[in-house]
Amino acid sequence: MRQLHSSSTCKLVLGLQSEHQNMAAVVDCDQREKELKAFDESKAGVKGLADAGVTKLPSMFIHPPENLLNSAFPEDDEQHQKIRNLQVPVIDLSGFDNSERRKEIVNDINKAAESWGFFQLVNHGIPLNVMEGIQKSIRGFHELPQEEKVKWYSCDFTQKVNFFSNGDLKVSTPADWRDTLSCKVLEDPESFEAIPQVCRREVSEYMKHIDGVPEKLSELFSEALGLSSDYLASTGCFKSRSLACHYFPICPEPHLTMGGTKHSDLGFLTLLLQDSVGGLQVLHQNVWIDVPPVKGTLLANIADMMQIITNGKFKSVEHRVLMKPTVEPRISIACFLGTDDLQKPYGPIKELISENNPPIYSEVKFGEYMKKYKL
Repeated sequence: MRQLHSSSTCKLVLGLQSEHQNMAAVVDCDQREKELKAFDESKAGVKGLADAGVTKLPSMFIHPPENLLNSAFPEDDEQHQKIRNLQVPVIDLSGFDNSERRKEIVNDINKAAESWGFFQLVNHGIPLNVMEGIQKSIRGFHELPQEEKVKWYSCDFTQKVNFFSNGDLKVSTPADWRDTLSCKVLEDPESFEAIPQVCRREVSEYMKHIDGVPEKLSELFSEALGLSSDYLASTGCFKSRSLACHYFPICPEPHLTMGGTKHSDLGFLTLLLQDSVGGLQVLHQNVWIDVPPVKGTLLANIADMMQIITNGKFKSVEHRVLMKPTVEPRISIACFLGTDDLQKPYGPIKELISENNPPIYSEVKFGEYMKKYKL
């Protein structure tokens, strides 16, 4: 059983938004703790609530309205509208092996990693049927009967495979409307045996095809940094692979909750496959920008450790998932790339440091940094 964080005598003030006004609601923390405990002990996740036919969100899922704003600017502000209309860059990997075309790709990646930290990848080499296959199988897992899924329910994140809903339930922090199947250490073939059979073959096939993407990106990022193409590969920073396979059930009051609270990612790089439902947003110039799904694309986003080793040149940016009124659940599959050596210290790359560009980060061990991270 995970620790539920609470204060038995506190009162928590949340902003609840009605159709006509904002109003403050005082939530009894004792009652909230009971709600969290019952949810956790059910081991049914958010899908269990959806299956039970809830028509009103339990209070533990209600987010303050200010957390759902698109920016601090007024909605009719001209600058706000201008930024809101910007689009995440698209990087076309076709012609990767052609020297002249490669220079263009390196330049595009360099600009996207510096200014956005997010970009869409097309012509990445993963067949569409493989991408659709893993999405369908992950939905199949999450829609298994609860008595079949419960064997994987655990908040022990040292396990190779576990099913859970929210990484750390707290009385003071609203929960997200999301369940997750986590699959770790996927660079080890034996890890696949622990994956539920309903999605094992599709996950394996997807990982076989996705391996080529970080290999290409490792070279391109290295060259964008002015280093030899094998530099990042030699550091082992893309060696480890893990998946977070998210399921966002249909929500009765999507305007009151979130599918994913704002956060940046932990490791070096994340490759995200999202379905057609949408809801993902990235923070750019202090404005939340929609990242609409594009069939057949992968999303790449710079993560925290990449920002550290590039001394802030490449940006790890915050992103979030809003819930949308929909008749279909949302599926997203994040592949996290990191090092398999949790005790290896990483700091700003020495070749990037100079008198004019002194280090702004200290070295950090990946394992120590990871302990601070909550899914």
